[in-house]
Amino acid sequence: MFKFWKKSPKDAEKQQVAPADAAVADVPAEAAADVAAQPIEPAANPVEPIVEPALLPAAEFVAEAPLAVAPVPDAAAVPAKKTWRERLSGSAFAKNLGALFSRKPKLDDALLDELETALITADVGVAASTDLVENLRRRVNKREFEDATQLLAALREALIALLVPVARPLAIAPEHKPFVLLMVGVNGVGKTTTIGKLARRYQQEGHDLMLAAGDTFRAAAVEQLKTWGERNRVPVIAQGSGADAASVIFDALQSAKSKGADLLIADTAGRLHTQSGLMDELSKIRRVLGKLDASAPHEVLLVIDGTTGQNAINQVRQFRAAIGVTGLVVSKLDGTAKGGVIFALAKEFGLPIRFVGLGESLDDLRVFDPAAFVDGLLPQNLAA
Repeated sequence: MFKFWKKSPKDAEKQQVAPADAAVADVPAEAAADVAAQPIEPAANPVEPIVEPALLPAAEFVAEAPLAVAPVPDAAAVPAKKTWRERLSGSAFAKNLGALFSRKPKLDDALLDELETALITADVGVAASTDLVENLRRRVNKREFEDATQLLAALREALIALLVPVARPLAIAPEHKPFVLLMVGVNGVGKTTTIGKLARRYQQEGHDLMLAAGDTFRAAAVEQLKTWGERNRVPVIAQGSGADAASVIFDALQSAKSKGADLLIADTAGRLHTQSGLMDELSKIRRVLGKLDASAPHEVLLVIDGTTGQNAINQVRQFRAAIGVTGLVVSKLDGTAKGGVIFALAKEFGLPIRFVGLGESLDDLRVFDPAAFVDGLLPQNLAA
């Protein structure tokens, strides 16, 4: 069955044996051949004992991520971080208002009417658009502006002033250990992806954190969160599909407390703001967390899809009534988003806008910066 062969003297000359311990020379030829056929482990790296996953608690086990999942990029190969302008220039807000002012229009009532229409079309909302334009109209009547360029500068200042009060970055309060961050939102807004990006951000800032897979209605969401945990080497507390979400998050808080974690980020099931049963579950999660920490959750971040337009107003209203939203993340502002919904949210609620999503990469989840945002939508120099 097997064919044995004997090295020729010529082959033996090619494979000279380096000087070694004297004991090697005493090994019989047959045994030496068997040893040579076996892979040789480096002596400096002893084999570690293999721990079977079944021996670890099911809820706390996170498999070792394969190297292909999170390769370490070459610093020279990392593309430059795109600017706010590069990410936002394709929005309807940027295109409509940019086209309006770039043609150097005459400063009159017709221009102001066009401006109001462009703002409403870009999802700024009727209330915010009316306030902005009426304020500009009064200043035009007082002859404060000589031309449309000065009107543009005044509009930019007014837009930034509208956003400054809501530009409050999220601070992880050290007196709460762990700081519990609960993520909520409707299906498809990018909530789980946002959690993964937040985990990477806070891990790089030196926080010891854990994730809780509370979206038990969708098995793919649990697996997606586990994948983010593997990439970031962050423990993920999870149970089977269909498990009680409040129980999963309760167990996660217990584990985070016992391990002294700084931060616990908990996912929840995506739900429509009109689904009363699922919205009631959010209230249950808050009650259950309160049994371990009366102040938890310490932050409730509602993720809003920037492409949803004025429907975002209804979502904020319903989620705030169900669980008490304390901050917003507006995702998907690149691409097809009109861009103006942030102004509408600021005008209607005044809730802190913690982060905005400007793309798919990790760097594209950015702390909200009103000046950079307005400049990205409507730069002072429209020819730039």
